[in-house]
Formats: sequence, structure tokens, C-alpha cells
Amino acid sequence: MEAKVTGRRDMIKLAGAGLLGSALAPGSAQAESKADSASCPAPEPPPRWGTGLDGQRKADLGDGRFLNPVMAGDHPDPSILKDGRDYYMTFSTFDSYPGLVIWHSRDLVNWRPVGPALTRNIGSVWAPELCKHGGRYYLYIPTKGPNTSWVIWADRIEGPWSDPVDLHLPNHIDPGHAVGEDGSRWLFLSGGDRVRLSDDGLRRIGEPEHVYDPWHYPADWVVEGFSPEGPKILRRGGWFYMITAVGGTAGPPTGHMVIAARAKSIHGPWENCPHNPIVRTRSHDEKWWSRGHATLVEGPAGDWWSVYHGYENGYWTLGRQTLLDPVEWTADGWFRMTGGDLSRPLAKPAGGVAGPHGMALSDDFAALDLGAKWNFFRPAPDERARARVEGGALILKARGAAPVDSSPLLLIAGDQAYRFECDIEIAPGGTAGLILFYDDRLYCGLGFDAERFVTHQYGIERGRPANPHGRRMRMRVTNDRHIVTYDTSGDGGKTWVRFDRGMEVSGYHHNVRGGFLMLRPGLYSAGEGEARFSNFTFRALG
Repeated sequence: MEAKVTGRRDMIKLAGAGLLGSALAPGSAQAESKADSASCPAPEPPPRWGTGLDGQRKADLGDGRFLNPVMAGDHPDPSILKDGRDYYMTFSTFDSYPGLVIWHSRDLVNWRPVGPALTRNIGSVWAPELCKHGGRYYLYIPTKGPNTSWVIWADRIEGPWSDPVDLHLPNHIDPGHAVGEDGSRWLFLSGGDRVRLSDDGLRRIGEPEHVYDPWHYPADWVVEGFSPEGPKILRRGGWFYMITAVGGTAGPPTGHMVIAARAKSIHGPWENCPHNPIVRTRSHDEKWWSRGHATLVEGPAGDWWSVYHGYENGYWTLGRQTLLDPVEWTADGWFRMTGGDLSRPLAKPAGGVAGPHGMALSDDFAALDLGAKWNFFRPAPDERARARVEGGALILKARGAAPVDSSPLLLIAGDQAYRFECDIEIAPGGTAGLILFYDDRLYCGLGFDAERFVTHQYGIERGRPANPHGRRMRMRVTNDRHIVTYDTSGDGGKTWVRFDRGMEVSGYHHNVRGGFLMLRPGLYSAGEGEARFSNFTFRALG
């Protein structure tokens, strides 16, 4: 009698009857394998970013879609301005100078640097506000050390920008500019407070006042702290909308969030949105952690979008990156974000004009690009005089004894893996090298003097093995998803020798050290004389 096997239950019966060794078994197993394959398709591969200059990732996929982030690497607290067909955006730059680099776009996805607005060190720059009023551009700038807020202005976005004017606001951060229905100018501040501005926007009138009690999340949510901050005011359809960040900026991935309130008048009363929070990371399994600090902006075709920041899952070291989320206005006059967890490609804003994105980090030093590309860390007033270019090389005068006190020159690299290298020549008594730098207490890298290498790890010196190359060598640093290796060459890169100390740097970030920064590639010159850096190349790794 012919046995007909129809499924797993029949297979079990046949096994019990000892028939699986017959010719029926292979065919049955093959059929079941095909059925299982059809019901359990292979997992979809993760989406990939577009490729830009130096192989850097970019959001635009070239097919009408984009994949966040729109600004990779450390671009926190985005402040965005729509100015006709043009969009301008800037970010917190903390201790990096020249700072407050302004970026330009016509489609909200592709951005190119205009240049830095702030050249004088006025402290650690936190969440700024870029706005335009009466044909003039303004930047309101909170700082720590000193604790206050400043204003600078320009008649053209390219500058020149004015000298900073101190607004004497020692107890608040994150100013958000607003114009009331009566034409009055205000700065809304952290903690639900605000202060009146003069008509020219260059001084405050009176003292800050409390005007808003932000919505509070449930007591059992896992957050860093309440911390109401980053208020942004939008006027639309007879309402003033206030978009605020609460829950803390870093800490637990689920902490940071976006909430909203509205009022018919700039003077209140403010009504909290019944749908709060508008944005929140709900699980540590999501692609983007600690999402918050949002601003709404009208797109090129009249639709609406939001920019805010978030940490990339597993890459606290890259700092807070800028994300773009589509916005939908609802029938009750509120709004919601529709991009989900932002882990998948989204349709680009309609009506925009795409341009080039980003900038090359490789540098032939034909000119000194301070601000948009290179930044000093916590510079002294005379820091700019240390650097010059000549003959295709960067000449950097020595300062201090190590990266801790040398004010290194740094880049923002937004890729998970990359390599950078250059030729370095030092003067007698000099020390120089390449580093990955979080701040002056947390960095790693490799330097050298005429006789020995200098190994930096955890922000301290770890070893001084012999240097066989003398005062000139080519050096290479690879950061491959937090695994750091060094190679050196005495023949200009024809042959390389692996340095025998590698490092793992996934802990070089805010939740370990504080400071809200990122791990940045760069170079330093210490000791005596000058160091010469040439043929600097950067390449993102897939």
C-alpha cells in the first residue's frame, strides 16, 4: 500500500512506524523544507545610506527617499530657519571654535556649510536659536562658563556677524525667539520661563517670568530627569505652539522626548497637548535613542516637518545627530510625527531642490578651513595664530605637553567606521600625532617625538615605546566600529607597520564622561617648535 505523507503529524506517525528510512522520507522532508522557507522568508537586509564625499554616509538615497540622519555625527539641538526658498540650520558647538557653523539647504535633506558665525570664545555654546526679524538675522546663544546668554546679528547670513552682546541671563539655557500678536519680542527659556526683548532684539527688558508648567510624563517612566528645555515657538492658524523637550538629554535611551502646548496669545494661557509626548524612544531596541529637542518647519511644498536630535543605537560616541521627521496636522488643531522610529527610508520633502551634501574631510591644506571643517578645542584668545598653511601643509605651533593642554584641531566624522592618515614632521623638541578626542580628560591616540612614540589612552599617557622613524613619518588611525588600530610608515605609506597597542573606545561618550560631546578625529602639536601636517586623507569604511 502506498503511504501518502501530508504533513508534520503524518511524519510523526511514520517515525513511530519506522518508515522514515524509506524512499518516502527524503521527498517529504524536502516538501516540508520548501513550506517552511515560504512561511519564514529571509529577513530584510538593513537599509543602507547614500555615499557622499570621502565615502561618508548621506541621507539622500537618490530615488526620492532619504534615510536618517540628515546630519550625521555631532549636530545636536538643531535650530532651523526657513527664509524664502532657503533653509538654514545651526547646532550646539560647545567648546569647539570657530563655532556655530551655519548650514544651507533647499530640500531639508542635503546640506552644505555656509561658515561659522562665532569666532571668539565666549564659553561652552549650548542650544542656540537662529531666527530672522525685520530683515536681520539673529543668533541667541546660551553658554556655560560663563553662565549667560548672548546675541549676535548679521544683515547677511554669510556674515559678517556682530560681536556678542551679553543678555545677562545666568539661570537659563535654550532661548527660543518669538514675536507676539502685538509685535513684542520675547525669548522663551528653560523651565517654562520667558523674558521680554527690546525691539532691536539686543537687550532684555525686565527679569524672566514663569509662564508655563510643562506636561509631566507618568512617574514610572525611565528618564534622566524632568529638565524642561529647548522651547520653540511656532505661530500657525491663529495659535501659538510651544514645542519643548523634557526627560533629560542623554542617560536612559527612553528619557528624552518632545511635548507640545498651545495658546491663542503669546501671553498664554498655555494648554498642554492631549497627545503628549509627540516623540519618544520607547525601547532600547529602537534605532534612535533619546529623541527630542524638536523644531517644526514648513517644507518646500507647504507640508510640515520637524528636525530634532537623537543618539544612534550603539554609537553614543557619535554624539547627537540631526533627524528629520514628517509632520501631520490633525483635525483638532494639534500635530503628530509620522516617521515612526525613523529606522527605515522615508519619502523626501516634495518641491525641494537637491544639492550637494556635506564636505570632504580630506585636506590638501591649500587653504586653512577653520570653522566648517577644523575646530580648535577650547581655544585661547591667540589660538588662531598657531595655525597657518604653506606649501600644501598645515603648520601648527606647539602648545602644552599633550592633547590635554594643546587645544587640538578636530573634525566631525559621522560614520560608524573610518580611517584617517597624514604625513607628520616635527621640530626638535616637538611632539605631535593623531587622536580620537572626546574632551581634555578623555581621549586616545598616538603621538611621537624624535625618539619615542607617545601612547594616549583614557586621557592619560600609557607607554613610550621606541620610535624607529625619527622626526618624520606617515601615521594612520582606523576606528572600525569602536575598535581602534594604529599603523605607521617610514616611506610615505608604501609599507606600513601595525603599532602593537589597539584600543576599544565605545565608552568614550557622555554617559561616561558628561559634557554632551562626541569622539572626534583630529591632530595635535605639543612640546616645542612647530609640527607640519600634509596629505591628510579621510575615508569612511563600509
